[in-house]
Amino acid sequence: MNEKKVVSLILILVFLDQVIKVYIKTNFYYGEEHIVFDWFRIYFIENPGMAWGMKLGKGDLEKLALTLFRLAAVIWGTFYMRRIIREKYQSGFIVSVGFIYAGALGNLIDSLFYGVIFEKSDPVTQNIARAFTAKSGYADFMYGHVVDMWYFPIIRTTLPEWVPFWGGEYFELFSPVFNTADVWVSTGVITLLLFQKFFLKM
Repeated sequence: MNEKKVVSLILILVFLDQVIKVYIKTNFYYGEEHIVFDWFRIYFIENPGMAWGMKLGKGDLEKLALTLFRLAAVIWGTFYMRRIIREKYQSGFIVSVGFIYAGALGNLIDSLFYGVIFEKSDPVTQNIARAFTAKSGYADFMYGHVVDMWYFPIIRTTLPEWVPFWGGEYFELFSPVFNTADVWVSTGVITLLLFQKFFLKM
């Protein structure tokens, strides 16, 4: 698989991720939820931490460290992508790594620029954030939050009392709210795990 095809794939994936995020950011107020099906919802939140809603910490230092980590990973990934293309790794392996790279780059763009570009989305006033206005900018460069929107609460129930430790507590089978870039990363990782023996046959 040549470099031009890989770059095209990555650009398409990043473009799709960013179009969806910008649309959600500029058309939904923070916390707005639309039920497509009971188990599939579009729910706009912003994540200052890692993928799938996980957090490294609550302070500015932790947020900066996470953004720098993302930046370093993307820079390293750029050189790694070039190497596996030049060494003619199996196409499926290159595509899988390309998905992971595109997802990392998509979330890095949010962290680097969204805080500078967009107004703050406030769940209290339910404002729709605008971009590039006199009031735009809810955070400094590298301190932006990642936009999340996909929510799949497949099972929502209260556990029976007889269940050890968690009996009587609320249970949700799939609670993370995530974005398209997270989907790209997960797709790449899962594909690598499932087909690693085939991909690494030289």
